Amino acid sequence: MTTPGARFYVDGWDPSYGASFEAAATGPAAPSSAQVETDAELPAVDWRAIDVRPGVRAPNVVLLVDGVRRIDASIWTAEEDGGSFPGVAASYAAGVVRCDLERGAAQLAGARVGRGLFTASPSAQEVVAGSIRYPVHRVSGTGELAKLPTAVQAPLTALEVAVSDAARTDGDLLVVDGPLRSRRNLPRTLGYIKTQHSQYLDARLTAVVTGLASGQRSPVFRVGTAWGGWSWYLRLPVLAGAPWAGIVRVECSPDLEISEAVELADLSLVTLPRFASTPYKDPRAPQNLIPIAGLERRLRALLGDSRLLHRALTAAARTGTTRR
Repeated sequence: MTTPGARFYVDGWDPSYGASFEAAATGPAAPSSAQVETDAELPAVDWRAIDVRPGVRAPNVVLLVDGVRRIDASIWTAEEDGGSFPGVAASYAAGVVRCDLERGAAQLAGARVGRGLFTASPSAQEVVAGSIRYPVHRVSGTGELAKLPTAVQAPLTALEVAVSDAARTDGDLLVVDGPLRSRRNLPRTLGYIKTQHSQYLDARLTAVVTGLASGQRSPVFRVGTAWGGWSWYLRLPVLAGAPWAGIVRVECSPDLEISEAVELADLSLVTLPRFASTPYKDPRAPQNLIPIAGLERRLRALLGDSRLLHRALTAAARTGTTRR
């Protein structure tokens, strides 16, 4: 005799990429400690799914920006006092795809590559590996090896801002792949978060989110953290599946008025679903937007061959090729 068990779903993402909704040790979704204002667009008691509003049109031009990073080699320094510091030689790149929705065309609008040697060593110098240079990015603290890869994020973000500023004109909608962080002051900009690590809403409001149909969004709410801002969820086109299938979180600057945030939320609902990927083309469908996937491939190619760079770094270490 068998007894009915709990219903289960298979996440559509390739397992090598994790899951579209990350489970935590404390339960299926770790509740966020951030203060959340849920009465911004609608009173919490009236929360419901919001459809595309009549008269809202997608912008003519959408810019999507993303960055990639790679650790080319781990290193250790030899200090004069006999001590040593860990470090990582990293390559990173940022780029912008310009999508002309009127013409149905997309093109690379700009891309830049950066590299660096990230370490807390006070004596580290720029490393020259063949024709490639790794300037020193000195990190604070003791510079534990496990924490060094996160130090690459700040210069990568700065590179993303630089390519965004060079590519956009007034009126273009800019979509950043990931949280806005230090980019939240950019005008007419959305942060696009495709993996949900934290649960910001209580169970009743979360049920509104997981009950969204394709092409619907939640009301706008405000996340009160240092990097918080206005935020909302929307569901991209997806076949029926797990409760969080196809759901992304979108955010915009906390400096906007609620009416401006709602306007951007409505704009996102008529814009982002156009770029949703499909499972047979992308293992992170539909959240990994088609222009972003293409941009990531292009940027990784710009980083160069990782094996050749590792070989060049190894040779530079043997010869002590550095530059003050």
